[in-house]
Amino acid sequence: MWRDLLPVGRHPDSRGYRRFAWTGADAECRDWFREQAEARGLVHELDRNGNQWAWLGDPEAGDAVVTGSHLDSVPDGGAFDGPLGVVSSFAALDELLARGARPAKPLAVVNFGDEEGARFGLACVGSRLTAGRLTAEQAHRLTDGDGVTLPQAMEAAGHDPDAIGADPERLARIGAFVELHVEQGRALDLSGDRVGVASAIWPHGRWRFDFRGEANHAGTTRLTDRRDPMLSYAETVLAARREAELADAVATFGKISVEPNGVNAIPSLVRAWLDSRAADQDTLDTVVAGVEKAARAYADAHGVDLDVVRESFTPVVEFDHALRDELARILGRDAGLRVPVLGTGAGHDAGILSDRVPTAMLFVRNPTGVSHSPAEHAAEDDCLAGVSALADVLEGLACT
Repeated sequence: MWRDLLPVGRHPDSRGYRRFAWTGADAECRDWFREQAEARGLVHELDRNGNQWAWLGDPEAGDAVVTGSHLDSVPDGGAFDGPLGVVSSFAALDELLARGARPAKPLAVVNFGDEEGARFGLACVGSRLTAGRLTAEQAHRLTDGDGVTLPQAMEAAGHDPDAIGADPERLARIGAFVELHVEQGRALDLSGDRVGVASAIWPHGRWRFDFRGEANHAGTTRLTDRRDPMLSYAETVLAARREAELADAVATFGKISVEPNGVNAIPSLVRAWLDSRAADQDTLDTVVAGVEKAARAYADAHGVDLDVVRESFTPVVEFDHALRDELARILGRDAGLRVPVLGTGAGHDAGILSDRVPTAMLFVRNPTGVSHSPAEHAAEDDCLAGVSALADVLEGLACT
């Protein structure tokens, strides 16, 4: 499975992945998922929001145990973020049945669409729509960098955009959702453990900073006559680093657009996106407020206008304690294995669904901690340990 999926959407120069929602690479990933389902005799289903499901047992029976993740990527992302969870889910199902286990509940593998938000700027679109945390009207207003709207992209890919929306009936049939994911940090590597259980997802969000100045000639405009938004932006990047360090949080400007974007032109607009995350809400609020305060001071000093818009936000997610404890019990049952429980600053579909169905996460060791990069990696033995752990969890939750 891993070899078959590995070349899909891989860029020849960066060696990273560009599997963006409703593109050709996304369609190839979806074809791969459907083929994996059909090869196992599972019932393949595409829901109203473009999420894919592969069912063992009656989907209508209720109290289903669901696992899976996503197959899309960030720009030039790594091979493991998302796909490891989907591949491991099919592999865990194979192992479970090879053991002769007899599921007493329906089982499903899911591929949530557009988790990374790389094309339309909003993460977890598929799961947000399903959970009712993104309305159809809001989704219809999403636009990519080329001006293509989400409905246009979905329609071009053969999916009906008028069908999207909350799907409470589907969620009501799920008794538990467990997402396996490569760890996006080094906690397991430092502790020497191959697999861990998630405790919570830090609150996090994305804020757009629009610095508006005045376009002019780079060679003839005196420095004192300039209203250069790039200066205000650059100083704000440094302020974000300072605020994050003071609060033991993280804050990152990772994407900008510049107008008119000419080498010999002073910009008229620098549009920059801030990603910030912290262990608790008060800390996150303090960091973002500090960054905005500094940005406004820099903008005033350079005669630049500033607008700040919060584009997305996810509050702290405490995973279902009973389910989390049950996972730890299942994984430590046979050998008294210590199962580390750790938090994460990364968002996931499991977090989006957490207030609708009981959710939990398993993490697989990442020896470098690198993620969202072609250097992202997990050793094969650790991946297989993750498959075995997930199979144990599915057996414990769904089988007699």
